[in-house]
Amino acid sequence: MNEAGDGTDVTDGEDHRDHRDRGNHGDHGDRARYALVTGGGAGIGAEVARALVADGWTVRICGRTPAPLEAVCAEFPDALSWARCDVTDEGDVDALFAGIAADFGRLDLAVVNAGVPGPTAPLGEMGADGFRETVEINLTGAFLTARGAFRAMAAQDPAGGRIIFNGSIAAQTPRPHSAPYAASKAGLAGLAAVTALDGRPHGITATRIDVGNAATGLLAGFGASTGALQADGSHLVEPTFPAAEAARAFAYAASLPAGAVVDQLTVTAAGMPFGGRG
Repeated sequence: MNEAGDGTDVTDGEDHRDHRDRGNHGDHGDRARYALVTGGGAGIGAEVARALVADGWTVRICGRTPAPLEAVCAEFPDALSWARCDVTDEGDVDALFAGIAADFGRLDLAVVNAGVPGPTAPLGEMGADGFRETVEINLTGAFLTARGAFRAMAAQDPAGGRIIFNGSIAAQTPRPHSAPYAASKAGLAGLAAVTALDGRPHGITATRIDVGNAATGLLAGFGASTGALQADGSHLVEPTFPAAEAARAFAYAASLPAGAVVDQLTVTAAGMPFGGRG
C-alpha cells in the first residue's frame, strides 16, 4: 500500500479460478499474458487489475477478504480470478504461486501491492508491536511475494518476467508520526533495487512506482482531505488525484517490451509541495 493506499487487505491460499486466454502484444506474441496483483480488492490494487484487463492481461488478484475480491472479479469474469492469501504467511504465498502455475502455466507480471498504513504516533510514543506488524505486512509480505514471483519467473520456459512494487513517496519524504509506514516503504525501495539486480541473469526486471495522494481509503486516514499534519506543525488540505490515474502508470510499465524497464517512477497529485510535503 502507499500514501494513496493500495486498497488492500493483507491477504490465506484458497483459489477461485475463472480465466481464459486473451490476445496480447509485445514480446509475448499471440499468447496470453498472466499477471498477479496482491491487495487487489480495492484502491490502487483493484484499479491496476482493471487497467491490466483493459490492456489484454489475464489477472489473478489476492487478498484476505473474499467479498471485495469477488466484487472486482465480477466486473471481468473472463479475465479476472481471485485467491485468498495472507502475504505474511509463507505457506499461503507458496500456495498462491502453486495455484498460478497450475492454472496459468506461467507468470509474466507480479504487482507487489498489498500493505497497510500502520499506526501513527510521535516516535517516542510509538509501540514496538505496531511497528513490527506494519513492517511484517509491508516489507516481509512484499519480500515473500517478490521471492515467489522471482522463483516462478526464473524457472519457467521461456524464463523472465516483470515485478512492479507499489512504493510510496513516504520512503523519501515521510509524514510526521509515521515511522512504521515510512520505514517499511524505505525498505521496499531497497528490495526493489536488489530484485532488479538479481533478476538480470533470468530476464526478470523490477520497477518501483511511488504514489503520492491518490484518492483512496488509506489516504483519508492521513487526513489529506480534511487537514493533514505537515512538517512545520500545520494542518493542510492536500490535493489528490484518482487512483485509476495512478494505475495507468503501472499498466504502462507492464506494457514495455522485455528489453526496456521503468526503474523508478513517482506519480503524485499536481500542486503538491516538492516531495509531497508542506
